[in-house]
Amino acid sequence: EIVLQLRQVDVLVGQGMARPDAIRQVSITEQTYYRWRKQYGGMGTGQLKELKKLQKENEQLRRAVADLTLDKQILTEAARGNF
Repeated sequence: EIVLQLRQVDVLVGQGMARPDAIRQVSITEQTYYRWRKQYGGMGTGQLKELKKLQKENEQLRRAVADLTLDKQILTEAARGNF
């Protein structure tokens, strides 16, 4: 969706519309447009899907590590007799 909106702005600009007007027409703010363009500008739809998939997987792995770290701390305290 992000890539499609970026491309839509490019098409409108290519047709002669001013960039701020094209950005408003796709219903995003200029700040959002430039942030997305910086982050996703050179990506295709497939690459963006892969990035989102990897980000989701990374978040799941971070949660798993946090849970295991907490479990280890609990077991360490229990082994010391501080429960």
